[in-house]
Amino acid sequence: MSTQKMGLRELKKQQTRENISHQATRLFLEHGFDKVTIADVAEAAQVAKMTVTNYFPRKEDLVFDLGEEFVQSLARTVRRRAPGESVLASLRRAYLAAVAEHDPVIGFSGPAFARMIDASPALTARLREFHDEREKALADALAMETGAGPDDILPRVAAAQLGGVHRLLFDETLRRTIAGQGDPEIAAVLTRYIDAAFGLLEPSLGGYAVRPAG
Repeated sequence: MSTQKMGLRELKKQQTRENISHQATRLFLEHGFDKVTIADVAEAAQVAKMTVTNYFPRKEDLVFDLGEEFVQSLARTVRRRAPGESVLASLRRAYLAAVAEHDPVIGFSGPAFARMIDASPALTARLREFHDEREKALADALAMETGAGPDDILPRVAAAQLGGVHRLLFDETLRRTIAGQGDPEIAAVLTRYIDAAFGLLEPSLGGYAVRPAG
């Protein structure tokens, strides 16, 4: 098969995925997550029910279509940190940049979307799973970056502290969004909170896993 044909196939798959996600989000916002079925989504997207589940094995994943990006975000930042930069500094820098961009991955989702998540026990449970998966991915990255052995608890402790700060800031973003605050106002508050939260971790993690120069 030619590269061009393979590219067209991948493009078609991406378009199908985006269409399913778009239709699902529309239905969920209109009717509530718990009242919409996979069959409803398939009908709206004009695809088979099996097609929906092939792209999104769990109904909750139709809402969190950025789930994989969310789970890998902290670990990826750590792996890409600059020479001379600690894990803590890299994550703080990345979070400040995401706040400035009002990045949906860190919770800038809009009031309707935030209220939908808050109103559904299934979605809040899935969100907790994503937070747990992100912390595990971060711990694995820290272990690899520091050469820690399987019995070394330090990467997991560091990941728990760093993941906890990110979880708290995400929850604060969601809470303020539901309360009706706009993205610029939330971003201003988060910038102050980031300084306080990451500053509190500085004594214990400020010199942890600094990437060697060169």
